[in-house]
Amino acid sequence: MSTSNVENFSPQIIRRIVKELQELTNDPPEGIKISFNDEDITDIQATIDGPAGTPYAGGHFRMKLVLGKNFPAEPPKGFFVTKIFHPNVSKNGEICVNTLKKDWKADLGIKHILLTVKCLLIVPNPESALNEEAGKLLQEKYDDYSQRAKMYTEIHAKPLRQSNSPDNVSASTSTSSSLTEKCCEGPMAKKHAGDKKLIEKKKKDKKKTLKRL
Repeated sequence: MSTSNVENFSPQIIRRIVKELQELTNDPPEGIKISFNDEDITDIQATIDGPAGTPYAGGHFRMKLVLGKNFPAEPPKGFFVTKIFHPNVSKNGEICVNTLKKDWKADLGIKHILLTVKCLLIVPNPESALNEEAGKLLQEKYDDYSQRAKMYTEIHAKPLRQSNSPDNVSASTSTSSSLTEKCCEGPMAKKHAGDKKLIEKKKKDKKKTLKRL
C-alpha cells in the first residue's frame, strides 16, 4: 500500500488544498466532477466530460493530479486514467500542457488546471505532442485522427447507459462553446465543430481495429 503524501506538506499548504477541494466539490466547474481521498488529500481525481463538437464528446474521462512535495512551488503532474487518443497525452496517460510546465505559477489552483485540461480536449497542441502518432494525424489527416479518437472514446470513456435528452445535448453544446471562447485559440478550434459523420461511415471497420487496441 502506498503511504500518504500529506506529511510532506506544511499545515498552511494543507489548509489551502482542503479549502480549494471543498470549493470544487460544492461548486464544480461545468462538466467536471472532483473527488479526493479524505485520508490523503494529495490523491486528487476528477472526471471530465468530453466537450461537444470534439471527438471526445459523450465520453467521461477520469484523470488524476499528483501533488509533489514541493507543491505549489512546482506544478503537479497530471495523468488521464481513462485511455484516450490525444496528441498531448502519452500512452501511460501523462498530460503535457504548458500550465503544468513552463507556465506554472504557485498561485494557480486546481480549478485552473482542470479547466486547462478540458480546453486541451477542445484544442489539442500537436507541436508539443507526447503521442507522436496522434500529433501527426491531427496535422496531416484530421479525419483519421478524429475517427481514431472517437473510437477510443466509445470503447474506453462511454458509460454503459447514456441519456440522449435534448436538454443534456443543449447544455453540453453551450458549455463547449463557452469554453472555446474563454481559453481556446488557433485554427484547430474551427476543425472540431463540423466533425460528426466519420465514425458512422466506417462502423464495419471498427471491429477489426478493436483487436489492435
